[in-house]
Formats: sequence, structure tokens, C-alpha cells
Amino acid sequence: MNTTKLKMLALAGLVISGAAQAEAMVRVRAIDILPDAKSSPVTGVDVSNKIAPDVDLNWFFTKNLAVELLLSIPQEHKVTLNGASLGKVSHLPPALLLQYHYPVGETFRPYVGAGLNYTLFTDRKLDGGLKLETGSFGPAIQAGMDVALQGNWYFNVDVKKIWIDSDVTDGTGAFVTHVEINPLIVGAGIGYAFR
Repeated sequence: MNTTKLKMLALAGLVISGAAQAEAMVRVRAIDILPDAKSSPVTGVDVSNKIAPDVDLNWFFTKNLAVELLLSIPQEHKVTLNGASLGKVSHLPPALLLQYHYPVGETFRPYVGAGLNYTLFTDRKLDGGLKLETGSFGPAIQAGMDVALQGNWYFNVDVKKIWIDSDVTDGTGAFVTHVEINPLIVGAGIGYAFR
């Protein structure tokens, strides 16, 4: 077995053993997706806001370190150019983040996180034969807090910034413009900790 495979097996073992000895948490939130759209060289492209549900799964390796997997359903946004409709685009934006939870107690648990997002554009055709690329990799950062309610239940507030971009091509496949969506995602909901 080569060195790379051994390292990957060791890392998987650490993840599994860490998850087995610490808690896990599931959160359900209502989120507001607030794109900060820019485009170049064609300017004036904008992407609409969207209120949607999301779910995340957290695995704690220690009291302070966790990994979060952000899940969602495909989200649809209206796309405009200088106020004129260009149609709609749908995307699925899962993200994986490493979190640090500050040790301030069990009642109030603030955290920060950083990781990677992969956005899959599931409906990427716009009006006039324009089309987005299939997907986009980009960084993601977050800050949030869990506040104990009763038993294993928590109230959660979370803010994420995700970098999403895509080239836009015409019907012949020729490049038209580059679009950055880069949403700020603000959410609130509840979480349940499995101990």
C-alpha cells in the first residue's frame, strides 16, 4: 500500500474515532441568501435574494473542534441585466467547514468556521441562449452561536459568506462574461445535540 493511501486511511480513522467519542448535532434553519453579484466585462448582472430552508450536520472531534456539512435543496434565483430579466438559475450549494467552538460554557456556544463550497448549477440556461458553467468551487467562512434551550435542544444563529462564480457563454460556447454571486447567508433555527 502506497504512502498516500496510508495517509488517507489514517485521516479517515481519526475522523471516525473522533466522531465516535464526541457529540454530533443536527440543525434546521430558515436562511436568507443575499447575493453580492458582480460581472465583468459585461456589467449590470444581478441575482435575486432567496429565503429557503437548510440543514447542517455537525460532528465534534473535541469540545472545541467540529466539522459541519451544510445541506440544502436546489435554490432558484432570478437573474437580471441592468434590471431586465435574463431568466432564472438554480443551484445546489453544499459546503464543508471546519469549526472552532469557543470554550465559554454549555449554555452559550459561539463558533467560527472556514471551509470549501461546491455549487452545482442544476438549471443553468438563461434567456437568449446564454448558459452558466456546470459548477463552482470556492471558499466559505462562517460565524454563529448555539444557545441552550432545554435538554439537548439549542437555538442557533449563523452567518456564512460563500464565494460562487461562473463564466457565462452564448449558444456557440463563446465566452460572454464572468459572474460572481458571492452570497451572504444569514440564518436562524434550532439544533439537537446527540451525546
